[in-house]
Amino acid sequence: MSTAPGTTAAPAPAHQLGWTDNGAAVEISLDGVPVLTYTYAADDPQAESPRPYFHPVRTRGGDLVSAYRPHDHVWHKGIAWSLPHLGPDNFWGGPSYRRGQDYQWLPNNGAMRHRETTTATDDDGTFNFAHRLQWMTQQGSLVVEEDRSFQVVPGADASYTLVFDTAMTNVSGEDIHIGSPTTEGRENAGYGGLFWRGPRSFAGGTIMGPGGATGEELRGQRAPWLSFVGQHDETCRYSTLVMVDDPGSVHPEPEWFARSEPFACMGPAPFFSKEVLFQAGATLRFRYGVVVADGASDQDRAEALATAARGILVAAPASPAGT
Repeated sequence: MSTAPGTTAAPAPAHQLGWTDNGAAVEISLDGVPVLTYTYAADDPQAESPRPYFHPVRTRGGDLVSAYRPHDHVWHKGIAWSLPHLGPDNFWGGPSYRRGQDYQWLPNNGAMRHRETTTATDDDGTFNFAHRLQWMTQQGSLVVEEDRSFQVVPGADASYTLVFDTAMTNVSGEDIHIGSPTTEGRENAGYGGLFWRGPRSFAGGTIMGPGGATGEELRGQRAPWLSFVGQHDETCRYSTLVMVDDPGSVHPEPEWFARSEPFACMGPAPFFSKEVLFQAGATLRFRYGVVVADGASDQDRAEALATAARGILVAAPASPAGT
């Protein structure tokens, strides 16, 4: 946009950000629309591996883009950091895959328990939240202490970005191997990490990656980002999610787990095809951006949303996680 000589452009309208905290969950709104609720003190059944989750997740226009306790996998919870194979323990929920035995219900469903909130602020239109957690096995042993934070950053193009940051420290006293059903022998099922489950109407939606790649063949492929476009019931509108790896990550570019049928899901899977050694006393840190945008996206828009999110990850100040 150009301006006449001697004049200045009008400033972009400020985004109105609001939030409330009821002692178990924090709800964030943008311009009066509740876009995100983070339940940090979950009380789900032990078999579902109680852990914090983001749900409901809505676009800035108010369309719901997350599912909670779908009947086919009741342990799927919106967007959640979930690890199915932390050594012998399951912090994903549900049955555990065991080589040569398929899925088994085992007494190994751990829980990620909230300990204390360290940050909850609205800083110049960006919401910041940080807390400490303890990972407890079903038998009551402490295996991981975690510092976790997230930010909600309003963006252009009818979008906002959720920045997720986790620093996990192995306090079990023993080395732990982190893997997936694929590292246990199930082909192309390497899920685990920051996992999004979409609403029912998103089944059959479009998965897109860099360079024009599309479809479920992207599952197991390495890429800096992945996107999903789905259509809503009732309104028939479309929404777009883009998940982006931190450009400054010390980890290899992630493999991705994504499905369009029979349901919509997506997430970077850092333990997809190869176990990662989590040494006793060591800290592992992962950081991602999740763009939530109104409307459908073609390849160019998905690339632009991913680029903007990568810029936010680069520019975002250091979070309390891992300090």
